[in-house]
Amino acid sequence: MERTFAIIKPNAFAAGNAGKIIARIYSEGFAIIGMKKLWLSKKEAEGFYYVHQERPFFGELTDFMSSGPCIVMVLEADGAIKKWRELMGATNPADAAEGTLRKEFGDSLEANATHGSDAPETAAFEVSYFFSGLELLA
Repeated sequence: MERTFAIIKPNAFAAGNAGKIIARIYSEGFAIIGMKKLWLSKKEAEGFYYVHQERPFFGELTDFMSSGPCIVMVLEADGAIKKWRELMGATNPADAAEGTLRKEFGDSLEANATHGSDAPETAAFEVSYFFSGLELLA
């Protein structure tokens, strides 16, 4: 079993779509082994997205991610990273395939409803940023 990290972003949470997204996660065969609702500070968002600090969208991204509550999760499944990324869909909801989370719940390139790790190394960092080992229920 592989683990990946996922976020239900502030726009999807504010729109009342967190439950629908979580239901899809379960229906697609994932186990949620860690989950928290939190409101990131600007500094916490900057720490999480540090890899993008030189990019022009960094300020807007971290402002958005600290604009309201979100849900952070650790998902487990065979091939979880690829499987979650396929379920999320393309980064830009306008380009996402029908039936994907971003197509259904995303508002824009920035407010695209969900986040997911893109590689095992990224997943390891992202999981450990929000969860201690004792918080993960396998």
